[in-house]
Amino acid sequence: MKAPARPPFKARLRALLRPPRTLSVTKTGRTYLVVTFGVGLGALNTGNNLLYLLLGLLLSMVVVSGVLSERCLRDLTVRRVGADAAFAREPFAYRWAVSRKKGHGFALTFSEDLSPLTGTGRLGHLPAGTEHIVRADLAAPHRGPVRLSGVRVTTTWPLGLFAKTRVFSLEGTLLVYPRRGYACKEPGPAQKGPRGEAGSPRHLDGTGDVAGLRELAVNEDARRIHWLKSAAAGRLLKVEREREERRVWKLALETGLTGDALERRCEEVAAQAHQLLDAGHEVGLQLPERVLRPAAGASQERRILQALAWVGFEGADAGTDSREAA
Repeated sequence: MKAPARPPFKARLRALLRPPRTLSVTKTGRTYLVVTFGVGLGALNTGNNLLYLLLGLLLSMVVVSGVLSERCLRDLTVRRVGADAAFAREPFAYRWAVSRKKGHGFALTFSEDLSPLTGTGRLGHLPAGTEHIVRADLAAPHRGPVRLSGVRVTTTWPLGLFAKTRVFSLEGTLLVYPRRGYACKEPGPAQKGPRGEAGSPRHLDGTGDVAGLRELAVNEDARRIHWLKSAAAGRLLKVEREREERRVWKLALETGLTGDALERRCEEVAAQAHQLLDAGHEVGLQLPERVLRPAAGASQERRILQALAWVGFEGADAGTDSREAA
């Protein structure tokens, strides 16, 4: 695995100058501040001690809110679990693992910082000493590698007046597969298929054409018994079918495609590969920069999706995940 490239100077400078916490006022908080300001004006104009007491109470609640929200964000440890598979322009399950050494956390919201991924995960209560998995439905606008710089954790505890945010620096890359869709074109003829026109007697017990009948042996599957013939013969007869041999396809991605044409072709090749692999065939892939040998199964489909996701982003750095931050 190649070492990750050093972040650009502007990104490092931005991270250096970023404050440890950011604070924003919620809609409820704006109303609260307007009321507090009005009470303060009334106290100054009238000199009423009761208004001064009320003003002090309102201001003290602002201080209490800041202290308690800071306690929620302290002693947190966050690590990125990630997604099993992320497809462009459709929701996918994404997870973070969070724990704390002491105290309790409340009303926590998680999201990826400075990334095109949209969506948030929420956790109502986080006790000390246990790790919780926070799940979110995120969406990516396009295929390809998405650089991840950190995890944003926000809390509105305790009064919902302010949203205090802490960013945990976690470098990583999320590979987004082409959008799942349908293929307008047929994949073309297979490169290799069954030999000869007749089925081989050594390739039976499949799902193809009927090859004949034979007596059911001990411990064999009774679902293939031909009951009508068995009743006529007076013994249990099993239907034998030819096993269909795998065919081999090699899909190709044309050179010179860019923009929407490239995106659509990647989606089409992914749909063709899924259809052929789901039918049990072997599929290979010819790309401008690399070749995938034909194979079958779910692992081959994942390799094809990964190769298609990197098309057009060959110069980008895959990087490595920094899985945990405290």
